[in-house]
Amino acid sequence: MSEDQPRKSADDTSQGSRPGQAPPPDPSRTPWRVEPAPDGRGAPDRQGGKGKKGKSPTGMSWQRFGLLLLALFTLNFFLTSLLPGGERPARISYSPVFLNQVKAGNVKEISSRGETVSGVFNQKFDPPGKHGPTTKFTTEFPTFAVNGSSLAKLLQDNNVIVNAESPNQGRGLLATLLISLLPTLLLIGVFVWIARRAAGAGAGGLGAQFGRSKAKRVEIGSTRTTFNDVAGIEEAKEELMEVVDFLRNPDKYKKLGAKIPRGVLLSGQPGTGKTLLARAMAGEAEVPFFSASASEFIEMIVGVGASRVRDLFDEAKKAAPAIIFIDELDAIGRARGGGGGLGGHDEREQTLNQVLTEMDGFDPSLGVIVLAATNRPEILDSALLRPGRFDRRVVVQSPDKVGRAQILAVHTRSVPLEEGIDLAAIAASTPGMVGADLANLVNEAALLAAKRGHTRVQLADFTDGLEKVILGAERRVVMSDSERERTAYHEAGHALVGMLTEGADPVRKISIIPRGQALGVTLSAPEADRFNYDQAYLRGKILVALGGRVAEEVVYGTITTGAESDIQQLTNIARGMVTRWGMSEVVGPIAVEASNPNGMLLPGTDGVSQATQQLIDQEVRRIVDEAHHDVTLLLTEHREQLEQLTQELLKVETLDETDAYLAAGVLREPREENASSQPTSGQKPSAPLGEPAEV
Repeated sequence: MSEDQPRKSADDTSQGSRPGQAPPPDPSRTPWRVEPAPDGRGAPDRQGGKGKKGKSPTGMSWQRFGLLLLALFTLNFFLTSLLPGGERPARISYSPVFLNQVKAGNVKEISSRGETVSGVFNQKFDPPGKHGPTTKFTTEFPTFAVNGSSLAKLLQDNNVIVNAESPNQGRGLLATLLISLLPTLLLIGVFVWIARRAAGAGAGGLGAQFGRSKAKRVEIGSTRTTFNDVAGIEEAKEELMEVVDFLRNPDKYKKLGAKIPRGVLLSGQPGTGKTLLARAMAGEAEVPFFSASASEFIEMIVGVGASRVRDLFDEAKKAAPAIIFIDELDAIGRARGGGGGLGGHDEREQTLNQVLTEMDGFDPSLGVIVLAATNRPEILDSALLRPGRFDRRVVVQSPDKVGRAQILAVHTRSVPLEEGIDLAAIAASTPGMVGADLANLVNEAALLAAKRGHTRVQLADFTDGLEKVILGAERRVVMSDSERERTAYHEAGHALVGMLTEGADPVRKISIIPRGQALGVTLSAPEADRFNYDQAYLRGKILVALGGRVAEEVVYGTITTGAESDIQQLTNIARGMVTRWGMSEVVGPIAVEASNPNGMLLPGTDGVSQATQQLIDQEVRRIVDEAHHDVTLLLTEHREQLEQLTQELLKVETLDETDAYLAAGVLREPREENASSQPTSGQKPSAPLGEPAEV
């Protein structure tokens, strides 16, 4: 095992990265499927798409706007330079060209201005030079010819008409004005039109256009998502169905004096289906539905966010009864006074203040409901959460085993399944997964089935898809025999400790096939969903996490970097036992966990003294040292079973649950659900423990 490729181990499928805390957001999760309307229409933008990103102030795209200006300039060029403006006269010499043409009777008429003479030939004449045949000419009379009488007699003898005005007038005044000024007038008109469009109905200029709300209006019948597409979160669905019923039958509630909730806040970890619930509500309520992300309100220009909030609520009031949905509310709803902005002049706070004003100001009889979703309700401003604003708070929990089976049934509606596939059994092997995870699992299974040429998705496709989702894709890494053997001992150590520790999660699979960034994996999962953890269970997880490192110590007498993830996991659990859950007799039931962003305890901060910090470190070290001692004794005593399991792993590389227990010589007894896995009265259920090692 190389130093730059640490090996880790996994022994649980529950989600999260820290014990007793909800898992961090996973950017790979995708929202639930929403079918388009039958006619293919999406949610039309209000105002014809005004204010969208990539639009010029006129409402058209910048590309089209540039093409329009280019066309106008091209028109100007053609009108001023290419349109004909009359034949250009040829400049000829007085003698001999002009005199010869007069004597030949080819000069029809002339006019003079000073010594400059212009005239017209009777027939086209090609004078010397590069001008070409022409009927018009100009020339200069010498002074002696003008003062003499011979020229006048010559002109009179050849019937040349002498005019007072030049016959070469060119374009008329009106034509000249139109050709010269029309393109300019067109350009001025275009820019005036742009300015008027940008100003809108007010005098705010471009700011008025920026102040338009970007919310999408979903008309009645334009979405086919309903509550039938929502499964596994029945409590949240029932709360929203009550609001939908109020919108459909308001008289039933008004007769009893009931008032519609002004706001409903959906909270829960990512992927649980908050946005799906909002879409289902839009499909069920049969009223106009305005959807916007909270981040769309914020701009660099101060006051734009508040203006967009006003515009959104004005549009909803006009369409009442209606629903306003604001996704990721925490983008504008953070608690004020954190020092991150400039007080009341901060754009985010101005936007929040406008939301508070609108929610408290509009008439509840209008039937406008504000629906919002967030992953972080704990950071929201208290003014948002008071009665009269968000009256109803709905927590969208992770689904239990039955809920996961229902979610799988929804996502496999359009997936052809092989007969005999038990979705309940698949759901039982996915503790901690939320709706987005299960949708991804179904998709991975379908992709594997297509890749393998199956006409229907088989159970093996689901099993392999689950391993890929949890553990990562297999890697083609060529390991030396020594590294491969050390990896086998490491994973066998994890597995054997899990098999022999009372109350530990059963071992589901062992593999020494590299996956993701790991060289091997030990997968453990509980028999049933756990909502609370006792001290023995947490200590058992620490023992299992130490199993791989201790196995290397017992067999080789040395250690490697392969236990990096194991050490991080067991340290988090041990520190949580001391600082969060009061499982240390020395520290006692005192919450001393750090609240700073880095998760580090600093002396003198958060009410933690230097002495308390030292005491915490000592207790964490004591818990880990005792666990290390017990694991060393356990593996030394069962060294023969460790060897058996390792050799079987080297032979077949992957062992499922039955084969693993058989190879280790451990009797697999059926386990009953631990009574402590259910929260007792008055207790707050703990979040799933962190997902141990990817290995």
